[in-house]
Amino acid sequence: MHKLAPLLIVSILISSFGFTFAQSEPPYDLVITNARIVDGTGNPWFRGSIAIKDGRIVKVGRLPPDVGVIIGGYRVQKTIDAHGQIVAPGFIDVHVHTEDIFDNPKAENFVRMGVTSLVTGNCGGSDLDIGAFLDRIKTKPLAVNIASLIGHNTVRSKVVGLDDRAPTADEQRRMNAYVEQAMKDGAVGFSTGLIYLPGTFAKTEEVVEMAKAASRHGGIYTSHIRDEGTEVVKAIEEAINIGEQANMPVEISHFKIQSGALWGKSATTIGLVEAARKRGLTVTVDQYAYTASSTNLDSRLPTWVNAGGRTEGKKRLGDIATRKKVADEMKDELKKKKFKDLSYAYVASYRPNPEFNGKNIKEIAKIARGKDNLDAQIEQFIEMYEKGGAGMVYHGMYEPDVQNIMKQPFTMIASDSGVQRLDQGMPHPRGYGDNVRVLGHYVRELKLITLEDAIRKMTSLPAQTFGIHDRGLIREGFAADLVIFDENTITDRATYDKPHQYGEGISNVIVNGSVVFDGTQMTGAMPGQAIYGPGKEH
Repeated sequence: MHKLAPLLIVSILISSFGFTFAQSEPPYDLVITNARIVDGTGNPWFRGSIAIKDGRIVKVGRLPPDVGVIIGGYRVQKTIDAHGQIVAPGFIDVHVHTEDIFDNPKAENFVRMGVTSLVTGNCGGSDLDIGAFLDRIKTKPLAVNIASLIGHNTVRSKVVGLDDRAPTADEQRRMNAYVEQAMKDGAVGFSTGLIYLPGTFAKTEEVVEMAKAASRHGGIYTSHIRDEGTEVVKAIEEAINIGEQANMPVEISHFKIQSGALWGKSATTIGLVEAARKRGLTVTVDQYAYTASSTNLDSRLPTWVNAGGRTEGKKRLGDIATRKKVADEMKDELKKKKFKDLSYAYVASYRPNPEFNGKNIKEIAKIARGKDNLDAQIEQFIEMYEKGGAGMVYHGMYEPDVQNIMKQPFTMIASDSGVQRLDQGMPHPRGYGDNVRVLGHYVRELKLITLEDAIRKMTSLPAQTFGIHDRGLIREGFAADLVIFDENTITDRATYDKPHQYGEGISNVIVNGSVVFDGTQMTGAMPGQAIYGPGKEH
């Protein structure tokens, strides 16, 4: 008994003072040490550590050197030595098209760009039932977080169809009700795609009424504006007008100038945003870091061709006079934009003949028709529309405009991409390289913007703009969405000729406290969460 007494006393002391061994719960699940922290505010980086518990950041700063050990020798579950690399908030991509993400839940092309949260439902296209869409994450887990807008084209198609007409008063009420319900179900806002079917037929007044329904629930208005080429100024003015009438923030999607006639005029379009902000309206823009856009083939045809859908469009094009009218209008549009022909239009994905993928319309016309003059190019373009359309990449922008837009304090970085599958089609390289291209090319090589400001444009500015209150900053209590990368090596590898290439330089991506990418491969963790808008009813 005398020999056991000292052990008994030690046991009592350990119990009394909370010094436990195997039964003790680790104070942290994950600690990142030796980091250069860029916290998302735009402030300069600082050295420190980040401790994570239950998916949240619980400590930031200069932690003790033995933070991985507690009294009694119990270590935290995992420690990552950042080796002096940059640790930033996980990037928030506010402009994606990922309604099919549950078919490819790893979203690897986004994760390997450092993206941890996505906002889908852009350009007027979304799921109609936002509540059901967001709820799917409970049964089909994702590697990333997901939020959604409610799309104007989706709602209009449901209520009005694809016809070129104004809605009746009853149809307008029904469309408003769909938007309002979506906001109650957790949508972060209302989106339009006013070059796409059927949104192209909507008047401003129709959009304003639907936007007001989203505004009542704290939503944002985002828009793929009506024209990004020769009429871009009017289109920006319309988007701002809608926001002012609906009393809500405005976010202009993939802000650009896609007309050779206006290259170098980005100061004018930026000035419209600045003027609106001076009047007190919250206006932001997003941008991808390339001089080519990507959308469908149909959008380059006159809008009236598509009324009623492709079947009706094909009927119209069966008439020789109508076909000539379409060709004439396409020639006029090229002339206005100062593009000599369709050689700027490359095929990303064409199901009837995948051999066309990666080639431009001029090249395809030569192959398919034996000649490549403008008439042959337009006829080839129309024929591809008749056979189901195609995904396209359009080389129509000017690098100095891209840079000028990127420098603006209200510009966010967003890919306008979907979930990519390796070696499928010839997609725009932005789906693999957008964020890392900004950090490698525009920050390190060109020194166009600072590292801290680039990260702000990918993190806290998107979170602030879309009302995501617990992400986008490295702050105690915030969700532990983090990316670790080497600022000296981070770079994009995806090109227009070889788009299916992941970037380099990212060593870890963490979502809600779980490592989803370890620098070499996806870990299989699926910790993603639904992100709900401010109007969500509980």
